[in-house]
Amino acid sequence: MKKLVLASLLLLLAGCSSGLRIDRSHVSANQDSRVQFVVLHYTNASLERSLALLTQGEVSSHYLIGDGPGTVYQLVDENRRAWHAGESQWQGRTWLNASSIGIEIVNPGFTDTPNGRRWYPYSEAQVQAVIALVKDIIKRHGISPRNIIGHSDIAPGRKQDPGPLFPWKRLAEAGLGLWPDANAVARQQVYYAANPPSIGWYQQQLARAGYAIAPTGVWDPATRATLTAFQMHFRPQRYDGVADAQTAAILQVLNSMH
Repeated sequence: MKKLVLASLLLLLAGCSSGLRIDRSHVSANQDSRVQFVVLHYTNASLERSLALLTQGEVSSHYLIGDGPGTVYQLVDENRRAWHAGESQWQGRTWLNASSIGIEIVNPGFTDTPNGRRWYPYSEAQVQAVIALVKDIIKRHGISPRNIIGHSDIAPGRKQDPGPLFPWKRLAEAGLGLWPDANAVARQQVYYAANPPSIGWYQQQLARAGYAIAPTGVWDPATRATLTAFQMHFRPQRYDGVADAQTAAILQVLNSMH
């Protein structure tokens, strides 16, 4: 006990000797959270392996949602930066590790088989845990629903998680994200079927939605990858990267929700 008291006194004296005095009685009203985005991932590994990778490897995330009961593990304090996003961009912001909270979900991702790619679904317990956790996060940080996104959204072509089986529509119904009205999409689809937009239009609308894409006016690999990422999020039943009337309609309706 005496050693503890002595150590405390030494620390106090050290602080006094520096001459630094900070008055914290005046708090500015002009501030908000540094956290602007929530980014969702799958781990492509078991729970045990995911915990090892995210705590002892070169990557990390603020939270990990397990399989089975859907236990939520906090691995990094929200006030600190986790290494989950990598090279990334959304709404003009780059390298989102510094401005986002990362949530990893234990899920195998996919397996390529002779009959095509097989994606693995998320359990009901995991979905409920995601909804509860993200609700808590956005309430505390004031995050816009349009900034609840997937790794594939912020790194098209490089990343595919959380994949086409992630229930984005269900999250949107819980107030966590955007989802286009089906009737509005159907009406716009009729229009775009008769009036196909240009590639430049798609690039402009994808950029407006938040994606990082250059307005080249050319149907290039980057544009196809970005359109595929958009479809995987908002039209998961078909994410072939083809610029069609339904994709155009979904883009139009979503961007009208600003």
